[in-house]
Amino acid sequence: MKILMKKLEGILEIGGRKREIGFLVVSGVALLCSLFHLFPSGLDPAWISIVLCGIPIILEAIIGLVMEFDIKADVLVSLALIASVCIGEIFAAGEVAFIMQIGGLLEELTVAKARAGIEKLVHLTPQTARILYKDQEKMIPAKQVCIGDRIRVLPGEMIPVDGVIVSGQTSINQAVMTGESLPVDKTIGDKVSSGTVNQFGVFEMKAMKVGEDSSIQRMIRLVQSADAGQKL
Repeated sequence: MKILMKKLEGILEIGGRKREIGFLVVSGVALLCSLFHLFPSGLDPAWISIVLCGIPIILEAIIGLVMEFDIKADVLVSLALIASVCIGEIFAAGEVAFIMQIGGLLEELTVAKARAGIEKLVHLTPQTARILYKDQEKMIPAKQVCIGDRIRVLPGEMIPVDGVIVSGQTSINQAVMTGESLPVDKTIGDKVSSGTVNQFGVFEMKAMKVGEDSSIQRMIRLVQSADAGQKL
């Protein structure tokens, strides 16, 4: 049974978002024809919306019940659709199916936007750090930086970890973390965050939070948590 449900799920994914938008356009036109009685034949055009938008909802509800015994809104919507058809409320059934598919499409777009945001944050994750060891510079992967390490940051470079400036002064572009459009001046004793960009000066900093504890990694986890919450 689960194999059959997997195949059915694959069939529903054929065409993706373009198919969903196409079905919604056709269903919307059909509902307008039904509302204003513009269809020449005796068949209510709202059936088009039921077939194109309603049947996928019912199939997804069945798949969720069989695969995971997951009772979501699509199960209740499916019951409402079937009940409306049984009592002859064809337009109401088509309207419900149409509205639910619009909601599903908007949800997909929101999730896709959140995923794109996560990908951008991942690309902003610093990859290397310039460690100072016995007055010599050494480039190492940012994930290997330890708390207490002394790091030199040159103009235009991304700050690899959270820390505090111990030498020099500069201006930092913190837009990725705070949304500030203008660089912020920093000097000895000021804190700097990973993922932000050193604009002008050369400075040295002491690593305070590294790896998964850094600001950029915490932000990525928050966005991922929000994305997971939208899927529930």
